[in-house]
Formats: sequence, structure tokens, C-alpha cells
Amino acid sequence: MTVLSPTWTALLYLVAAVCFILALKGLSSPRTARRGNLVGAAGALLAVVTVFLSTRLENVPAILAAIVVGSAIAAPVARRVKMTQMPQLVALFNGVGGGAAALVALLELSHNADPWARLAIVFTVLIGAISFAGSGVTFAKLQELITTRPVVFAGMRWVMSAVLLLAVGGGAAIVPTGSVVLAVVLLAIGLAAGVLLVLPVGGADVPIVISLLNAFTGLAVAASGIVLGNVLLVVAGTLVGASGTILTRAMASAMGRSVSGILFGAFRGGSTAGSTVLSERPVRSSSAEDVAVLLGYAQRVVVVPGYGLAVAQGQHTMVELAAALEARGVEVVYGIHPVAGRMPGHMNVLLAEANVPYESLREMAEVNPEFKTTDVALVVGANDVVNPAAKSSPGSPIFGMPILEVSDARQVVFLKRSMRPGFAGIENELLYDPKTTLLFGDAKESLGKVLNAVKAL
Repeated sequence: MTVLSPTWTALLYLVAAVCFILALKGLSSPRTARRGNLVGAAGALLAVVTVFLSTRLENVPAILAAIVVGSAIAAPVARRVKMTQMPQLVALFNGVGGGAAALVALLELSHNADPWARLAIVFTVLIGAISFAGSGVTFAKLQELITTRPVVFAGMRWVMSAVLLLAVGGGAAIVPTGSVVLAVVLLAIGLAAGVLLVLPVGGADVPIVISLLNAFTGLAVAASGIVLGNVLLVVAGTLVGASGTILTRAMASAMGRSVSGILFGAFRGGSTAGSTVLSERPVRSSSAEDVAVLLGYAQRVVVVPGYGLAVAQGQHTMVELAAALEARGVEVVYGIHPVAGRMPGHMNVLLAEANVPYESLREMAEVNPEFKTTDVALVVGANDVVNPAAKSSPGSPIFGMPILEVSDARQVVFLKRSMRPGFAGIENELLYDPKTTLLFGDAKESLGKVLNAVKAL
């Protein structure tokens, strides 16, 4: 027996859909992102409750048990995950969503004779499997369980072509026959396609592929909504698919690359994973006291945060240093590259965690013209997003990527753990510039030493 009438069900689904739209709108700005997340979560909760109250469900104890077990696993993991591991968590959650959509569609095949519904099932199984397997590979790359460099082998493009042809052929055979066996084979083909799609991607391109796979999951969920006759799944999946596609294109643009170049660049030598051979040229290193003098007597400082700051969890110390400089009359702002870190908005979230005022954050297009009037650019844990090779070296794998133009500042200070290249695997010529000073060590410890030295000035 159902509690809600079809009218009330449709109305509550509409409210949930509006919540999802408002959530996406909220996520467009750091100032409203938290509220957007809460609105989206409320919409999801409303959707689940509506399903329970409007549908004659079977195996309710098993469904409730699955919800309890899933919540018991997900809640502690989400609360304990480090900021540096957030992209991996996003990849896992995204993959699970795609895999769930594929399994639901597979189960629906045995009692669905409509050809159009079967076509939607084929699409869901294939795309959901690709998203599940591909997300697993991106997780392994970001977690460094496997190499972050492109993985290719002789004849790989032909293997990929053969897998895609098998997928098309298998799908064409499933629609008229409704064969569950063929659908299971198609699921396996999709898993193989997902692995083959992501293995050739390397370096800084991996977060962009996560966004692309997120769009795939959205499309799979939307198609499963067609299979199940659930309008809300169609709406929610379409929103995720559209937003994921827009985000993928925006990230690719921020990297100065095309999506096809990201996916297939390794076959023609265009991946962002470059050589890890280090130069033995000398660099100018300094002490925390000398860096403190540079900062303390500057008029304007632009801080450029990167993944190294997130790894060291030095954002709170960075904010203390900024406050100490501002107390001396120094103007301090933060230059944010759209793909700094391991995912879009990574640095915004990191600095928001340390209560950095939103007005102190400068996007790339806004801050780049200001570097020419900046006394010191303080680069904390960033590398690829400030590498001049993106503008000056046509042979560089990151050539064409828009960067933060810190080289225009009067002085540049790098806080680095070592001379190891960034995630793209290439050297940064700016490190050898005469106006560049390096302070080696853990970012949090180095910032603490500089902070103490500034206070002692």
C-alpha cells in the first residue's frame, strides 16, 4: 500500500529537482557552496523518502539493511578523509554511482520487452560500467597505487577500437533478444573499455578525466530513470551529465588542451606527463629569516597555494602569516589557479577551511595583471600552474596551458619540499631565475619559521 498519491509524488519530485538545481547554483561560488551542499542533500533525502512512501517496494528489510550498511561505511570515510584525498573520494563515489546504475539496468532487462527500454538498458549498462572501471583507475592513479604516467602498449588503439566494436555489436544483439547473458558480456566489455580509456591518461589530466566520468555517471543515471520510469532520476542524471560536461570543458580550457587530446594524447606524445629527469643547475636557496625580510618589508604579496600546501595542512599557518604581514601594512591576496591541487576548487575549499575571506581570493584572470605591481609572489606547494614553459616552450607537454604569471612579480619565493617536479612531471625554469628564492622543507614547518621571523622583525 502506498501513502502518497501520484499528484503528491510528482509534486515532491519537483521540489527535489528544484533542490538539485539550487545546489548546483550554490556550488558555483565558495561563498554559497556549503549552503548548496546542504540544499542538495535535503533534496536527495526528500527523493528517497518519497520513493518509500509512493512505491510498493519488495524486500524492504534488505533495502533498509543496505542503506544502514552503506551509511555506516560512507559517513566515517567522508568525515575522516584528508583534504588532499578528496579527489580520490570523489572518484570512488562517482564510480559507485555508475556501477549501481549499470546493475539496476541489468536486473531490469529480464522483465522488460520494450525495444526502446532495452536500448536505454544497453546504454546504461555500458556507460555505467565504463564510469565504474574508469573511476577505479583514476583513484589508483591519484592514490599512486599505480603510476600517474600514461600506460600504453603496442596496438592499444586497435584493442580499444575492437572493444568499442564489440560493445556496439553486443548492444545491437541485446535490443531484439533481451539476452541477459549478452548483457553480462556487455558489462564486462564496458569495464574493459573504462580501464583502457583512463590508462593512457597521465599527469595533471587525471582530475579532468574524473569530471568526464562524472558526466558519464550522470548520463547512466538519466538512462536508468527512463528504464525505471522515474522522472526524478532523469532530471537528476541530466543535471549531473550536463554540469559534468561543462566542468570538463572548462577544466580542459584552463589547461589549454582539448578533451580528445587529454584522452588520446599519449598515442601521439601529447600527454602532460613529462620527463622526470632533474637538472643539476644551481638554485638560490635561502633561510626563513631572509624570506621574512622580503615579505615583511614588501607592500604587496600574492600567495599562490598548491597541492603541497594541502599535503602539509599548512593553510592555517599560512593565514597566520598573512595576518602578521597585514598587521605590518602589507597587502596580502591569494592567486587561485582553476586546476591547482587535484580538482576544481581544491584551493578555494582549502583556504575556506582556514577562514580566508572570500574577497582575498583572486581568480587567475583577475590576479595575472596585478603581478607586475607585486613585490613578492609567495608560491606555496604549487609548480605546474606557475611554470613559464606553458607559454615559452612549444615542445613542453603543458604548452598552451594558462598559468599564474608569477614571473612578472619583482621577487618570487618558492616553498618546496624538494626539486622534484610537479604532478605533470616537468621541470620549472622559474626555479632557476635569478629573482627566485627557494625555501626547502615541509610547507607547514617552513611557514611557521617564516611567521616567527616576521614577528621578530
